[in-house]
Amino acid sequence: MNPKWAHVLCAALGGYAMTVMAADDATIGYVKTVQGNAFVVVAGVSTPAAPGTALVRSTVLKTARNASLGVTLRDNTMLSIGPDTELALNDFQFAPAQNRLRLDAHVAQGTLNYVSGIMARLRPQAVSVSTPTGNIGIRGTHFVLSVDKE
Repeated sequence: MNPKWAHVLCAALGGYAMTVMAADDATIGYVKTVQGNAFVVVAGVSTPAAPGTALVRSTVLKTARNASLGVTLRDNTMLSIGPDTELALNDFQFAPAQNRLRLDAHVAQGTLNYVSGIMARLRPQAVSVSTPTGNIGIRGTHFVLSVDKE
C-alpha cells in the first residue's frame, strides 16, 4: 500500500474511533428487557424500545398499558418500569475519577422499581428521583414508587 494512502486511512480510522468513543461516552445505559409496547424518546423522536437500545441523557422512557421495561445504567443502577409509565432520565454522570456523579430522574406517572448501583453507594446525595408531588432522596438501595395520573 502506498504510504500516503496508509496515512490517510489511519487518520480516517482514528477519527472514526474517536467518534465511536465519544458516542460510547454519551451512552448512560441500555434497555435490557421489554414486554409489550415501550418507547425510548430522545429529542422528541420516539423509537420502539428493544433489548440493547442505548440510552443517553435526556431520554424519556414510556410504556403502554400492559407493558414493562427493564433498564441498566452504567453504574449498574437497575430500573424496572411498569405499565403506563413515563420516566425522564434528565441527567446522568458517572465519572468517579473526575468526581462527577449525578443521576436525576423524574417519574411523571406510573410505577418504578429502583435498585441502586455504585453511584448511590459512593455518593447517595448525587441521586435524585422526583415525581409531580415530591422528591425522593436515596439513602438505601431499593425502593418502589407509584405515581397516579393527574
